[in-house]
Order: sequence, then structure tokens, then C-alpha cells
Amino acid sequence: MKAISLSREAIEELTEAAIWYETRQPGLAKRFLEEVDHAQYTIQSRPLSFPRLATTSGDLEIRRVLLPRFPYALVFIELQTETRILAVAHVKRHPDYWLNRLQNI
Repeated sequence: MKAISLSREAIEELTEAAIWYETRQPGLAKRFLEEVDHAQYTIQSRPLSFPRLATTSGDLEIRRVLLPRFPYALVFIELQTETRILAVAHVKRHPDYWLNRLQNI
């Protein structure tokens, strides 16, 4: 299994979402982060089981996993040595806002 890393922007998005959830209900951030951890494990063990995003070019295999109980998706790409999470994306926001992050890969 490849290691998983998060882009700087994904870490910021994850942190912001966790803080927001914690302000809404104590303990909710913990549940959100546990769900993200579970999704990361699933990505690591079965990355090809998630759909490719149609908005990317054919040579890039960018995929996403939806969190079951929270309106977020982890957008990720498999690289040669690791799997990188590009975005912790709220599903109601513009779906392609993270595309410029591909320039750093």
C-alpha cells in the first residue's frame, strides 16, 4: 500500500471543517475526523474502487471518495510513490476549484 499525504491546502480545508463542526456541536469534529481517517484507509487499500473525475484530462487519474455522513469528498491522485489528497472538498462548493493544485505535482 502506498502512503497517503495531504496537500497543504487539503490540510487547511480539513482543519477549517473540523473547527466549524466543533463550534456547532462538541465532539462533532472528532466524528468528522474519524470519518476522514476511515476514508483515507479505504483509499489506501482500494484506490481504484472510486470513480475517476470526468473534469480532468485522460492521463490523470484523479478520483474522489464521498464521506457518508458529512457533505465532503476527498479528492485524490495516485502518484508513483504515494497517494496525495488534493482537497477536502465540500460537495456544495464549486466542484473544480482545486484543479490549479495539479500544477504543483
